[in-house]
Amino acid sequence: MNTTTQKLNPADAAPRAHAGPALMIAALGVVFGDIGTSPLYAFKETMNPAHGVPFTPQAVLGLLSLIFWGLMFVVTLKYVVFVLRADHDGEGGILALQALARNAVSGPTTRPWVWHAIGLLGLVGAAMFYGDSLITPAISVLSAVEGLEVEAPGLQHFVIPITMLILIGLFAVQRKGTGVVGKVFGPVMLLWFLVIALAGLWQVLRQPQVLAALDPRYAIGFLVVHHAQSLAVLGAVFLAFTGGEALYADMGHFGAKPIRLAWLFIALPGLVLNYFGQGALVLANPAAIDNPFFRLFPSWAVLPMVVLAAMATVIASQAVISGAFSLTAQAMRMAYLPRMRVVQTSGDAIGQIYVPGINWLLMVGVLLLVLGFRSSSALSAAYGIAVSITMVTTTLLAGVVAFRLWRWNRVAVVIGVLLFAVVDVTFVIANSLKIAEGGWITLAVAVLVMIVFTTWAKGRRLGLEAAEAERLPLVPFVASLAAHMPHRVRGTAVFLNADADSVPHALLHNLKHNQVLHEQVIVLRVLTCDTPRVDARLRIEAEPLGHGVWVVTARHGYMERPDVPEFIRILAYQKGLACDSMTTSYFVSRASVGDEQLPGMNPVRRALFGWMQRNAGRASDYFELPGNRLVEMGQRT
Repeated sequence: MNTTTQKLNPADAAPRAHAGPALMIAALGVVFGDIGTSPLYAFKETMNPAHGVPFTPQAVLGLLSLIFWGLMFVVTLKYVVFVLRADHDGEGGILALQALARNAVSGPTTRPWVWHAIGLLGLVGAAMFYGDSLITPAISVLSAVEGLEVEAPGLQHFVIPITMLILIGLFAVQRKGTGVVGKVFGPVMLLWFLVIALAGLWQVLRQPQVLAALDPRYAIGFLVVHHAQSLAVLGAVFLAFTGGEALYADMGHFGAKPIRLAWLFIALPGLVLNYFGQGALVLANPAAIDNPFFRLFPSWAVLPMVVLAAMATVIASQAVISGAFSLTAQAMRMAYLPRMRVVQTSGDAIGQIYVPGINWLLMVGVLLLVLGFRSSSALSAAYGIAVSITMVTTTLLAGVVAFRLWRWNRVAVVIGVLLFAVVDVTFVIANSLKIAEGGWITLAVAVLVMIVFTTWAKGRRLGLEAAEAERLPLVPFVASLAAHMPHRVRGTAVFLNADADSVPHALLHNLKHNQVLHEQVIVLRVLTCDTPRVDARLRIEAEPLGHGVWVVTARHGYMERPDVPEFIRILAYQKGLACDSMTTSYFVSRASVGDEQLPGMNPVRRALFGWMQRNAGRASDYFELPGNRLVEMGQRT
């Protein structure tokens, strides 16, 4: 049984209210963990001698100016002012933006290539996120633990083991959920931003000339003077913006207003003060360039800062891991991935989920990266390319939404998209210089994810087309039962089917082998709508066909769990049906598409699709079906 994606009028989606400033502190703990811990390594990498830029006060001011204006243009103007407007029933993220863009262009005159291009952009952005999910925990935690070397160089040999222990513990506790730990995330990140702001402010007050970097002419002058090294340096400068995409991806948890407030009044000032403090420090003491972040603090405060930094980087990693879980669940419901086991870790918050398969794959990948690169400086070479490509796809999709959905002025949209795209593509080119040094890893992961997405989507489509050729219309079939009514048995039988107009294969097999029909038969089609949530009044659509047979369509949003027993309870309440949970049985067909039904797919992709079919999660898990009331039948097309 496969779900189908359906368009739904945005006005019909379930309303969702968000408190504004009340969620600002909570947003700090989830949204800003990644970008908030960038000062641990970003400025240090911009000053890396390997870039070939001589150490001069002008160079330091130029780099600080690039970071400052990048934060203002890429994060503040693009994401906070522009992209956060593109909420899809309160939700954000690349797949939500893809659905919004598809809604914007849908219509009888829309050319197929436009629809497919938007779909491809969304999939590319999603695939790149998985690559980023590997790098962020590794570089964040490793850069925090490296602070031990500042105070005690003899502890250098313990950096890797301590980092791996922290990461193993982080992934091990994922199955417990983030509900309890999440309560302290916000206060910890608030303390983090406060401490790094004060540390930076102290150095800025001692070297106020560093504030000259607020003048954008220093950034332009740096690029002009060091044009030969500018791309390599921009790849390092981009590290200060990684995590900016999380402002949009996590919008569904808090709403746009708390995220804007938290960025403008807490995160942005803290980051700017800390970066300028690091610049002021190296101007006064060039030797501090080996680790300018931790050298901002007196020796007695280094160890406490290592602990606080470790907590902050764990929070940053947690946000990325949770994002990978959410993205996987969305991809499953949008038919880009086969069913996987998803564990709901909270009875109150539907967004708190745990996907064991993804969790352990991420853990293995992150640990291998730590063992392979062994330092945050080396890992920075692999970091950035995936995020920069995601930012390009976000710009293009947001441009489509602005022009077609919001009806903004065409010229203004084109100019805005071109400006953002030029900056984004520049960073893609800058980060592409690091592909040979490690950036290829995230690209390889993204390509693999894209292959999985497209293989499953195409194989599933071909399987549905093959099943369509063998379909038996439901209405004439029910009418024919009157002439040859089989033996009726007590209870309710729910047959899950992808098509509401055809006879479920499980129903045919049940009649053929058991020669009985339940007193009450419900043919249920589950539709995933392209909105995050569906209003309860629109969730169930039912039509009686006679002889105790009902055809029912149940709708859910791509952020909701398809709880079939709950759908049946709603149906019973709305239609006055007697559906006792103890006398209700659920019948599903486990479809298997043979190689002969997969034309146009090469042998490798056919083998991959077959493997995914065999290892897809159980329908009882995905549709919340009680195992003791489930009957599963095979179906080969």
